Amino acid sequence: MTGLLNDAEVIERIFGHMDAGTTDLGDRVWREPVENYRSEDRFQRELALLRRVPVPFCPAAALPDAGSFVARTAAATPLLAVRGDDGVIRVFRNICRHRGMAVAEGTGCARAFVCPYHSWTYGLDGRLKHVTGDEGFPDLDPETHGLVPVVAEERSGLVFVTQDDPVSEGALEGLPELLTPDQEVFDSREFADEANWKLIAETSMEGYHIKALHNRTFYPYGFDNLNVVETYGANSRVIFPFRRIEKLRDIPPDERRIRGMVTDVHQLFPNTHLSHLSNHTMMTILEPETPTRTRYVIYTLSAPGSERGAQDRADKKQDADFVKDTGLMEDRYAACTIQAGLAGEANTHFTFGRYEKAIVHFHAKLDALLAEVP
Repeated sequence: MTGLLNDAEVIERIFGHMDAGTTDLGDRVWREPVENYRSEDRFQRELALLRRVPVPFCPAAALPDAGSFVARTAAATPLLAVRGDDGVIRVFRNICRHRGMAVAEGTGCARAFVCPYHSWTYGLDGRLKHVTGDEGFPDLDPETHGLVPVVAEERSGLVFVTQDDPVSEGALEGLPELLTPDQEVFDSREFADEANWKLIAETSMEGYHIKALHNRTFYPYGFDNLNVVETYGANSRVIFPFRRIEKLRDIPPDERRIRGMVTDVHQLFPNTHLSHLSNHTMMTILEPETPTRTRYVIYTLSAPGSERGAQDRADKKQDADFVKDTGLMEDRYAACTIQAGLAGEANTHFTFGRYEKAIVHFHAKLDALLAEVP
């Protein structure tokens, strides 16, 4: 059990903050060295940790059918996730056992994976099925030359991967149900920014910046520095209420519905944010490429219980485009500007205060687990 507040409790907490002019607070202040956002040594240790905890790779809904696959780089390692004929999702190192070329690219659906270099062929279960000119490899044992698997687990509608010996349960500790079986992926994209992955992650973990950074986008619809903030395991949950939640005041508590009244953001340790918005859910995975460059992998899903008609699709697209073209752009600008500013040597550290409880929790867990990685 996560111990997270239920919807009714969240609504009452929000009303309490609205009436008192308060917000959820942490119990300590954290000083994070700015060198941790640009150090190559720190970056390599973080990559090692990302391989040694279960991290989200994609929504299970991105692999709806037998043969559906997603191939991308995670923690600097090429991986291939595929749903087998038995319905099980497996993840392999996307590396041919002959000469090491990737056997798949992007997303799609296949009956087998054929290496484009020499046509060695692998089944959906990773087994080596065919070697071109096998007479040239008389001592090759097909049983020991399948694609190399990594640990994969389908949980809460997400596919988690653990590449190396784990040092922690990571995001799996106390994980609640996050995605429902009826949610469908209707968009996915990737792009990169010149900013450390942690700077980007921090933008989604507090509402202290809403009025200043999102003055013409989110702030007219929401509140500044009014959030419900909870932690569970290594994860956190930050709830951003909309002003329209006031409409629930006159509704009996047992008839209130929170959907459409808040944005509910789960920070899944260490590098994924799952945001439940009015008409869609957005999953953002931050893949570190260098100490100062991060690749976004974003999946956009329908909201739970969504209709599947044309109007609903239009509502989802409008909702998603607003987030993508406004708030996300502003957050990206902030992270990139901060990264560029590190060269000015004005700060030896960043100070995260009690308004930034989820960020403090994140850094404390990150430091603790990095100590477990040689």
